[in-house]
Amino acid sequence: MIRTFGTGSVCAHLLLQGSKYATCRAAHHSGSFDVAIIGGGIVGLASSRELILRHPNFTFTLLEKEKELALHQTGHNSGVIHSGIYYTPGSLKAQLCVRGATLTYQYCQKKGVPYKRCGKLIVAVEREEIPRLKALYERGQMNNVQDLRLIDAKAIREKEPYCRGIMALDSPNTGIVDWQLVALTYGKEFQEVGGTVITDFEASDIKVAAESPAGSAEGLKYPIIIKSSQGKEVRCRFVLTCGGLYSDRLSEISGCSSEPRIVPFRGDYLVLKPEKNFLVRGNIYPFPFLGFHFTPRMDGSVWLGPNAVLAFKREGYKLFDFDTQDFINAVSYRGLQRLVMKNIVYGMGEIYRGVFTSAQVKNLQKFIPELNPSDVLRGPSGVRAQALDAEGNLVDDFVFDGGKGELGSRILHVRNAPSPAASSSLAIAEMITDELEKRFKL
Repeated sequence: MIRTFGTGSVCAHLLLQGSKYATCRAAHHSGSFDVAIIGGGIVGLASSRELILRHPNFTFTLLEKEKELALHQTGHNSGVIHSGIYYTPGSLKAQLCVRGATLTYQYCQKKGVPYKRCGKLIVAVEREEIPRLKALYERGQMNNVQDLRLIDAKAIREKEPYCRGIMALDSPNTGIVDWQLVALTYGKEFQEVGGTVITDFEASDIKVAAESPAGSAEGLKYPIIIKSSQGKEVRCRFVLTCGGLYSDRLSEISGCSSEPRIVPFRGDYLVLKPEKNFLVRGNIYPFPFLGFHFTPRMDGSVWLGPNAVLAFKREGYKLFDFDTQDFINAVSYRGLQRLVMKNIVYGMGEIYRGVFTSAQVKNLQKFIPELNPSDVLRGPSGVRAQALDAEGNLVDDFVFDGGKGELGSRILHVRNAPSPAASSSLAIAEMITDELEKRFKL
C-alpha cells in the first residue's frame, strides 16, 4: 500500500578505489534541468539511474548536501540482501523485496560488484516457537522466496557448527553486499549516461519562480527554483526528493504537511574480535523478531546486534551526539510520546542493552553458547529514519507527497521508504519512476 498526500500528481566524478568511496567536490554551479533529484542515498541514486535510463533525452541532476554520496543510512547499513520472508503475502513490501533481491544479484553480477550469497538461518530455540516458524515458512513460500526449507538441529549444526537451535528456517538466497558500493555504482552509471551530480548542495528552499532568469529567452521553461543553504540555485521543471532522515523537512519547505514525522533511532552494533569470526558463517537471526542477530560482512568482520534507541541527532552515530533542534523536534512530538508510553519497558531494555554489552551478549548466547563478553568489541552505529504518525504508530508503508498548487503539481516527495529499502532499491526505483511518469506525464 502507498499512502499519497497532496494534489500534485559541476559534475562530481565517482572514484571507486578499493574500499574508498569519494566524489570530487562540486564546483559552484547554476544550471537548468528537466528533473532534479534531491538526496544522494541509495533510493535517490537508484531512482536517478532508473529515470535517466527511461528518459535519456531529458536532463537530470542529483543534489546531495554532503561532499560525498551515500554517507548516511546507506553508508551505515548492515549489508544484508534480504529475500522477502517476513512481509505480508501480496503486500507491496513483499513484492518489492523479492523483486529487488533478484535485481540486486543480477546488477552486481553485471557490474562486477562483489557479493556473497551466504544464506540465513532464522532459528527457533524454544518448542513453542515451532508453529510460528512453520507459519513463517508458509509466508515465505507465498511470497515466492526461492529455496526455503525447514531444517532440524542436526542440519543447523551442519550449516552453522556453533549455532544451537531445535529448528530453523534456511534461506540460502539471503546474501551480503556493500550497499554503499552498490549505491555509488548506481551513481556512476547515472553520470556515465549524462546525469549531473552536484554535491555540497543542501536544499533549503523550493519554490516557483516569479519570473524568468535575467537574459533568458526560454520564459518559464524551468519554473522551479531549488536554493541551497549556501545561496546556490538550480532550476528545473520537476523535483523528486528522497531525503531519508530529512524527508519530512524537505516536504515541509515546499508547503506539505509536517506528518508523518521522521524520528531518528540509532542502532548500535557489537563486532566479533577477528580471532572469533570462525563462530559465524552466514546470517543467524532469532525468531520471531529481527532482534539481535549475527551478520557477516564483506570485509570478513561479523556484526552483532543492533539495539534500537532514540538518537538525539538525526545523523548522530555516537552515543553523545546531540542536536538541539533534532532533540526538541523529536521529544515534543506527540507521536513519539505515545510510542514511548506504549513501549516503555521494551525501550528501557534497549537502553540497558546499549550501555551494557554483556546484556547483548546474553541474548546472543541463546544461539551461540560459546560466545563470551570478552569476544566482542563495540562496533559501528547506524541511524534509521523511522516515520511516525501522530498516534504513535510506526508508518510501515511507502508515503508519497506532493502538496498543492503549481509547486505541488511539479514535485514528488518520497516521505517514507521503509526497510529493507536497500535490498528493494532497484524495485523501489521502478515504482517511483512509474509514479513520477504518471504525475508529471513524462
